[in-house]
Amino acid sequence: MRRATSSAEMPAQADEKPGGLLTSPARLRKIDLLRDKNIGKYLPLPQLVAVGDQSSGKSSLLESLTGIPFPRGQQLCTRYATQITHRRESQAFINVSIIPGPGASASEKESLAGYHRSVSTTSELHDQLPSILDEVNKLMGIRTPQNPEGTKTFTEDVLKVEKCGPNEDYLTVIDVPGIFRITTDNVTTEADKIMVRSMVENYIRDDQTIILAVLPCNVDIVTQEILALAEKYDPTGRRTLGILTKPDLVLERSAQSVVCSLVRGEKKPLNLGYHLVRSRGGDDDEGTLFGDNERDILFKEEPWRDLSTDRLGVMLDKAKKDLAHLGLSRQTVQEQQQFLVAIASEFQALVRSALSADYSSHAFFDDDQFRLITRVLNATEEFKAEFNLSAHTYEFIQPAGSVSGADSSPPEAALSEPDSSISRANVADEEMPPGRFPDLNSVIVRERNDDEPRQGIMAWIKEIHHRSRGTELFSFNPAVFSTAFRQQTSKCMTQAEVFVSRIIFMIHNFIVSTLKVVCSDEKVRDEILAQILDAALTRYESGLSQVRFLVKVETEGHPYTLNDFLRTKFTNLQGARMECELSNKIQSVKLGQYFEIGDEEEFDAITVEGVQCMLREKDGGKYVAEDVHNLLQSYYEVARDRFIDNVYRQSVTHSLVSGENSPLKLFSEKWVLGLEPDRLDAIAGESLQTREQRAKLVQRIKDLTDAVSILR
Repeated sequence: MRRATSSAEMPAQADEKPGGLLTSPARLRKIDLLRDKNIGKYLPLPQLVAVGDQSSGKSSLLESLTGIPFPRGQQLCTRYATQITHRRESQAFINVSIIPGPGASASEKESLAGYHRSVSTTSELHDQLPSILDEVNKLMGIRTPQNPEGTKTFTEDVLKVEKCGPNEDYLTVIDVPGIFRITTDNVTTEADKIMVRSMVENYIRDDQTIILAVLPCNVDIVTQEILALAEKYDPTGRRTLGILTKPDLVLERSAQSVVCSLVRGEKKPLNLGYHLVRSRGGDDDEGTLFGDNERDILFKEEPWRDLSTDRLGVMLDKAKKDLAHLGLSRQTVQEQQQFLVAIASEFQALVRSALSADYSSHAFFDDDQFRLITRVLNATEEFKAEFNLSAHTYEFIQPAGSVSGADSSPPEAALSEPDSSISRANVADEEMPPGRFPDLNSVIVRERNDDEPRQGIMAWIKEIHHRSRGTELFSFNPAVFSTAFRQQTSKCMTQAEVFVSRIIFMIHNFIVSTLKVVCSDEKVRDEILAQILDAALTRYESGLSQVRFLVKVETEGHPYTLNDFLRTKFTNLQGARMECELSNKIQSVKLGQYFEIGDEEEFDAITVEGVQCMLREKDGGKYVAEDVHNLLQSYYEVARDRFIDNVYRQSVTHSLVSGENSPLKLFSEKWVLGLEPDRLDAIAGESLQTREQRAKLVQRIKDLTDAVSILR
């Protein structure tokens, strides 16, 4: 089989890649499965689509790209879209099947989806292709000389050809029927013309589609309808690549000049450029000699040889530069391991610097968002301040307030003042945009209860006591305290989950950004992320699970602590309450009233009668409510500080940041050395295109070096 050759090496990447997913083998498999299910009808799927007029050279171009030897003269493959998929497998085989169109009936879908043919080699496919196409046309109802009973000229059904083997690169190209403007009696109708145009537009309208606009040089290229359609759906030319075919048929100097101006970007510029392709023609059979020599002869002629050297071959220095740009060879397991180990080593060095606050080690840390441990500590301080301020359901009455009389809200001065340096809005509005890392949406928590703590805690405690009291004398049922504590801490879960989610978001952003620093190859970088993503999500979920475990420990069962601060705090609160109540019984007395002295000097004092009056004024329920309040406040402060410490130490530090199962430790030298050869090749292996390019550059450098030696 003879491959078409081009005067230009197509660029490996553009500034913007609408088809960025096309570099990931795992994602390509998933995309193909979605395409088989006609999901492309509902949402855009990344794809390469070859479009052009009839007889524009699409079939020859696709044969060159895919190696599938479709006959071009019979026009059998132009009546429906053809999806050609390459996939790397251990065994070589070619499968042919049909994807029913979205408008097919249930019976038609069953019939079409049931069709399968399999061959071992491309030569075998070439021999059997006429009979395969006859079968396909009959099933689809396409009218042909071999199937005169057919009722359709075109159909939305898709012929799918899968070429698999150990040396195949991952590639999927879709060929759609060529546009035509003039109908043929008894062959095509106006409805057929409209249908084909609609099919082409449906394929190229999606932003995820890279358009291969095939344009024959021997027509007025600038006025080609396919260019107008591409410009309609891709007005900036960001995802359209112009393929100029049949340059050997352009004989007039003026027409050649137009082609050259397109290649130079002087007319109808496209970001991906225009590329000249010399393919074998429809009259070239298997015995015709065609290859690089014929291509070289063509492009050494005027005016093609006057085009820029970056499109018509390279000299020795350019070849060496291009080879250096490819980096070290990554074709063997050892080469691939060395390549990935170097990246992982640099990645872990940046992780260590980020966790030890060694920000002078790399310019990467000039951006504050990558100063990881600093951001984690700052977020933890914000969480602590916010938690202290609003994590409790009811506001406690502070010692400075009065708890006597009716359950009234304490004065503002009696409440603990929050740290004004911490902005609750900044904490609550921390950016975790769902579109930034969609894979995290199933793990992280964004919604939380930010309501201010309520007033009226004494009435609430009395209600709980009234609903749960037992036969205790001047005491309270332990269930009252457990119930009150559980309800008082009902907002703790979501506040802690949102905090840990923020840490997860920081860590994931750090991992993705650090990989961009240590690995410039986007395909390799995407594969590394794809390989570690599931494990990372598991470890992120582990960090959040630890939060939920800590909340469960704190709120289930009867509250208890060995912390001596509980007794000290409770005693202080009780003493402050007693002091407050006794202060209301202070009165002015004279010593002469109590002692047989003539001293008439007055002074403030609390009398025994005053104490007795105070005790008589309080009923048992009020005593119980005040005791529950003081014990709840004392224990809550102990549990709160313990919980904040545990969330930071166990969930953040151990599970997420620096523990042995931290997601930051996933991509490491040890992980690379443990990869199976097939996974290693999927991540670090060079694509077939890169391997071929490297081999050509090595041979070119050798030839040019020999040439220089001869000339010297």
